[in-house]
Amino acid sequence: MSTPSSSNDAPVGVFDSGLGGLSILRHIRAALPDEHLIYVADTGFAPYGDKAEHVVAERSLAVARFLVERGAKAIVVACNTATVSAVKVLREHFPNLPIVGVEPGLKPAAAITRSGKVGVLATARTLEGSKFLQLRDQITEATGAAFLLQPCRGLVDRIELGDTAGTRELLVRYVTPLLEQGADTLVLGCTHYPLVRASIEDVIASAGAHDVALVDTGDAVTRQLVRLLDAGHLLRTARPDAPASLEAYTSASATALSAAFNGLIGIDPPVHETTFGVA
Repeated sequence: MSTPSSSNDAPVGVFDSGLGGLSILRHIRAALPDEHLIYVADTGFAPYGDKAEHVVAERSLAVARFLVERGAKAIVVACNTATVSAVKVLREHFPNLPIVGVEPGLKPAAAITRSGKVGVLATARTLEGSKFLQLRDQITEATGAAFLLQPCRGLVDRIELGDTAGTRELLVRYVTPLLEQGADTLVLGCTHYPLVRASIEDVIASAGAHDVALVDTGDAVTRQLVRLLDAGHLLRTARPDAPASLEAYTSASATALSAAFNGLIGIDPPVHETTFGVA
């Protein structure tokens, strides 16, 4: 098996079940403009949220191995479902590799809610995970905040397809009940959801709600990545002769992922199709 790179010139790997991780990638590129990056969209196996935990763990391990084979010095699991299902397994298999997972922003949401009610939009798999439920219980006990859990079945699929009408229909179905229960803070508990933040804000406004805060964890994930790279002396310094690069891989259509990069974050990296060594 390949071993993780210890060179500060090596790339950081970022993976998600599809396009959602682009919301994390935006933060990473802004904070670490000198880092080489590899982005993986496992769209051919998406969505992760409706699959058994052990299946997601096995798939995530295959993707992580793929990134390590390409010299990754760190991996960002830019998917809430994969974090819940697989981050422990990944750390066991790669104990010397900095691995950053994504957690729904329950703690910051509890800190800013005024009503004491926080709506959590996430995949069913995330909301059923023991790690998530333990975190919820800890924060509820510490702060008294009530978390209203809303599984958003089908929403990732609509976002992946670029189905604006279908996405809005589901957002109305999932967001409106949380507002009716008094939630004044909504946690975007899937990395796909910040990509449709404007639509979520529109649904909130259409419901007549005001001053509803939206919480996502892109900044927190990036800060943790910076901390781990710095602690391991792995931060890459600027090199005029070798500017930072970004390449992407997908288990589905390279054309579709290229279009998503252009449309969602305004860049055009080389995109390759692959199976990650899985039949």
